[in-house]
Amino acid sequence: MNPLAEMVYISEIVLQSQIAERAANRLPIDPAGFDHIEVWCSIQSILVAAGNVSKILWSRSNNKSKARSKKLRKMLNIEDDSILSDRKFRNHFEHYDERIQTWFDSQSSGAYVDLAFNPFKPTPWGISKFYHRAYNQVDRILSFRDETLDLKEVLNALEEIKLKCKPYTLM
Repeated sequence: MNPLAEMVYISEIVLQSQIAERAANRLPIDPAGFDHIEVWCSIQSILVAAGNVSKILWSRSNNKSKARSKKLRKMLNIEDDSILSDRKFRNHFEHYDERIQTWFDSQSSGAYVDLAFNPFKPTPWGISKFYHRAYNQVDRILSFRDETLDLKEVLNALEEIKLKCKPYTLM
């Protein structure tokens, strides 16, 4: 790979990591009195930035791109099975229209609870709830239906990769 191209990819990884970090700084921890739109905006920014890093380091498009990704991972000493290699959660948010369609094609119920906060709190009557997208701001756990993602782990992985990029950048 062209050395200049390597530097451009590494600079983009650093930029995307910084975007995710800034978005994380906008996420409230206090469960009261916060801007719900800002929370979902920040979560989506984190997922997109992590997805962009993932596309650089774990390309799935063609052999040339896959070879580039493998070389960059080796250069930066990044494990193949990093949490960032999986873009499932980013895809849930990016392709939410498809998730809605699939849900209503397979469900007869009209109930649809979405964009919930602190979904793991017990209900007063002990009835379990099902949420499509939910966020627990205390633990920074994001859920989509029956799947969960620890945003702290994603942000830690991005920070580690950013630090591994340091010798190759003017950070």
